[in-house]
Amino acid sequence: MGVHVIKVPDIGEGIAQVELVAWHVQPGDSVAEDQVVADVMTDKATVEIPSPVKGKVLSLGGKVGDEMPVGAELIRLDVDGAGNVAAGASPVPARSEAVPAPEATAKQQPRAAVAPAPPRAPSSSGAPPAATQASEAVAAAVRAPGEKPIASPAVRRRAWDLGIELKFVQGSGAAGRILHQDIDAYVEGRRAPTAPGARYAERHDEEHVQVIGLRRKIAQKMQESKRRIPHFTYVEEIDVTELEVLRAQLNERLAAERGHLTVLPLLARALVLALRDFPQINARFDDDAGVVTRYGAVHLGIATQTDGGLLVPVLHHAEARDPWSTAAEIVRLAEAARGGKAARDELTGSTITLTSLGALGGIVSTPVINYPEVAIVGVGRIVERPVIRAGQIVARKLMNLSSSFDHRVVDGADGARFIQAVRVLLESPALLFVE
Repeated sequence: MGVHVIKVPDIGEGIAQVELVAWHVQPGDSVAEDQVVADVMTDKATVEIPSPVKGKVLSLGGKVGDEMPVGAELIRLDVDGAGNVAAGASPVPARSEAVPAPEATAKQQPRAAVAPAPPRAPSSSGAPPAATQASEAVAAAVRAPGEKPIASPAVRRRAWDLGIELKFVQGSGAAGRILHQDIDAYVEGRRAPTAPGARYAERHDEEHVQVIGLRRKIAQKMQESKRRIPHFTYVEEIDVTELEVLRAQLNERLAAERGHLTVLPLLARALVLALRDFPQINARFDDDAGVVTRYGAVHLGIATQTDGGLLVPVLHHAEARDPWSTAAEIVRLAEAARGGKAARDELTGSTITLTSLGALGGIVSTPVINYPEVAIVGVGRIVERPVIRAGQIVARKLMNLSSSFDHRVVDGADGARFIQAVRVLLESPALLFVE
């Protein structure tokens, strides 16, 4: 028997450390060759770490949320044969000995799991309320220390996304295997109605949620953006009545052949055309080096809300796409981000970002620039309001653009002129199809 140590892999791209975001094994577990043992995260990409050998887990090198340097000991296995280290050897964080990096995908990160509240006493009628029944089911599901819940990877990932510890879930499958319907039942138990008379009762419960994984990366990114970039925000009202008429006509005639158009691909086209006259806005600012890089290509970040948090997949070379190609790519990228299947290169390299909350867009927002970019355009919801045109009160469809700029790079007048150029294109939408 010997000891095999798996180290934090060298992901490449000059990355010196990663965050440990999930363990798939615990001490005492048997591990098969190529079985995933942990997930680590760098920037917004998650890497699954497989075991290159078969063995039994002796120890784990860290806990979820830890930042670990490349080459540090991740996990120690008891294996047949000599292994790769002496049984009593201390871990050596040698970067050159790190295992080759596996393929990385940007999975949605889990919310921190929260243990359920302890069971409450039965009601005076003798019949336990729904919440108590749920708690009793939880208590029955708690396993002995070290006993691992049995569940498929899909069930484990879903439970992690919902903030559920599987050790508290009663399994109804063979040998106690936890199924998707068991997760559903557990969630419904947590949502049990408040007992009669408790509507105005005092509450003293607290929930502590560790900020890890994607939530931590988002927090760090936003903090860095606000700390380093002096934002200014410019808001303009856009009359999109004619744009909506054109969009409806195009969808009626061409949707079956080319796909459905939303407002976003048309707005993306307006940004591409307007940026030709404002190259300082399609740029990235390396403020450490004091260098602004202006790009001819428009690599458009599309802010996308996922269950795990905000991701920004990138529509590369938006300038080379027509509205239908843009629409299809936006849908594909959003689905990849929400499904945890976006590749690392699909989440990097944006030169300007577009963000929209759709019907939740509100009237005005102050979007935070995606550092090191210098501009972001936020889309409000479309509403029908009375407008005076030619002395008459008429109903028009209006939408606000709330855009933020890096004031070190973009002068206020240039930011305003850029948005006015976008407004002209959207209010005269035939111009979107004229080179």
